[in-house]
Amino acid sequence: MSERKDKQKVIGEPMTDDQIRVFLDSMPESGVDADFHALQRAYRSLREEDFERFVRFFSEAGRNVAARDPQGHSLADIVATHAQSATYLDILQRHGG
Repeated sequence: MSERKDKQKVIGEPMTDDQIRVFLDSMPESGVDADFHALQRAYRSLREEDFERFVRFFSEAGRNVAARDPQGHSLADIVATHAQSATYLDILQRHGG
């Protein structure tokens, strides 16, 4: 007898503000700017709508949207090379990234 799941997997459920704010506290590796690390982690993990809310919280907290990685690249520089990330790039640019 095979087991059947009663629910289908739900992908992309809206996140609460508290769930999004958790990304503000992510700790970087040694030598990585904390602001860059938090932005990059959020970019890699959040849907566009949630990333926009994160960047707003990030800016309101006085964090640096134009922070750079150890190679001197901002997240906007990196995102600009990703073919399907125009919305993310727009979000960063509107907030000073």
